[in-house]
Amino acid sequence: MKIDILERGGYKASKRIKTIIEDKLAKLNKYFDEEPNAKVVLLKVAKQEKLEITISCKGLLFRCEVTSDNMYNNIDYALPKLEKQIVRYNQKRKEKKKGAIEFPFEFLEEKPEELPAIYKTKTFDLDPMLIDDARFAIERLGHDFFAFLNAESGRINILYRRKDGKFGLIDLKY
Repeated sequence: MKIDILERGGYKASKRIKTIIEDKLAKLNKYFDEEPNAKVVLLKVAKQEKLEITISCKGLLFRCEVTSDNMYNNIDYALPKLEKQIVRYNQKRKEKKKGAIEFPFEFLEEKPEELPAIYKTKTFDLDPMLIDDARFAIERLGHDFFAFLNAESGRINILYRRKDGKFGLIDLKY
């Protein structure tokens, strides 16, 4: 498993923590056919320590976040969560294969899971506005995101509320 460990928010990881993370993530290799990539973010938020792990393989993403007073506890909580996600996905995949006829040809792929149908479609005009105006629109509407035409750049932007209450901006290039 290819593992990238990033330190943010002033958190400095010891070699021991890095080794523990690498060893425990390596145990998850048994669930994958190809070598997965793992991105581990260690950060300090106020007096808490936060661990974010994202594992990607063949377009699949498995992710978890854990926050506590101690990074060792975070590791102990996060890895079982990830393993549970991976095992559940593999079980669903096996159940789906049981009902299908197996062909010896390697070039045949599994059919992707059916996505839910689009329930509702909305159309609206993109009026040019400033980012602050879009922020007020999110507050006023009670939504988690808002798409708008940025008056400063002339491009479509999406403003969204993050889990920590702060705002993020997606600037679309087209």
